[in-house]
Amino acid sequence: MQISINTVKTKEKILVIGGCRSGKSSHALLLAETMGDRRIFVATCVPQDKEMQNRVDRHRLERENTWDTLEIPVNVAGAVTDHSPAADVILVDCLTLWLNNLLMETRNVEEIRKRIDGLAEAVNNAPHAIILVSNEVGAGIVPENKLARLYRDLSGWTNQAIAKACDRVIWMVAGIPVTIKPPAKDTVR
Repeated sequence: MQISINTVKTKEKILVIGGCRSGKSSHALLLAETMGDRRIFVATCVPQDKEMQNRVDRHRLERENTWDTLEIPVNVAGAVTDHSPAADVILVDCLTLWLNNLLMETRNVEEIRKRIDGLAEAVNNAPHAIILVSNEVGAGIVPENKLARLYRDLSGWTNQAIAKACDRVIWMVAGIPVTIKPPAKDTVR
């Protein structure tokens, strides 16, 4: 049986990663809008102040009105699983805010790692395209306090687990997408 490239691409799992203001969210949105008409945006941000609420409002305006938006601060794996029948593509923005929300709920590393593994499994099992956005926070200095170091470590573990579950990983640098993990069919060695 031959599978067309379009069929494979519409079910592709993609991680878009990069630093702050690297163009991650905009690029993820552009990709997702080519992957089907039934689009679900999973927003993980819980605005704590007016400036963050303004950011959320701006992001909401960037999306076409063809998106269904779910505000899911913690149960992202459940949202992916539960809403899969209604989606051609699910875009999760962003994993580092999700980790922040998990850390506000518990500091139990084993529990958080189970949630990370659960999300990777949900991504693996999804019958449609998924795009996840995450910050790369491990390229700087070692943080000076225990909580910041834990957050950095959890971010690294999350990015590794999700990258492994994805077909493609795109690293955003100054608004330029750099593919660091191509789909298996496109790999030439």
